[in-house]
Amino acid sequence: MRVMGMLVMVGVMAGAVSACESTTGKSIGQNVSDASISTAVQTKLTGDRVSNFTRVDVDTERGIVQLSGVVPSSEQKSRAEELTKQVNGVRRVNNNLQVQAMHDSDRSTVK
Repeated sequence: MRVMGMLVMVGVMAGAVSACESTTGKSIGQNVSDASISTAVQTKLTGDRVSNFTRVDVDTERGIVQLSGVVPSSEQKSRAEELTKQVNGVRRVNNNLQVQAMHDSDRSTVK
C-alpha cells in the first residue's frame, strides 16, 4: 500500500512538471537558469563602478538576454552589453537600450 502511495505521488509530480513545461515551453531547469542569469546580469550591471546601470531592465529567455531601459550615452550602452556577455550562461545579448542624455536637473550632485 505504501508503494502505491509513492507511485501516485511520483505521477502527480511528473504531471505537474509536464504541465509547467507545456505552458511555457521551458523546463523547470531552464526557468531557474534564466532567472539566475537575469539576476547575475542585473547584479553585474548595478555593481559596475563606472556606470551603475540602475535604469536597465534584464529579461532572459533560453540564455538570450534582453536589455531594455535608458542610458545616458552610447558608450554606456556598449558597456552594458560587454558586462552582460561576461556572465556565465549568456548565449546572446539583444541590446535595446535607449540613449537619452540626462538634463542637469536629472544629474546627481556628485563632485
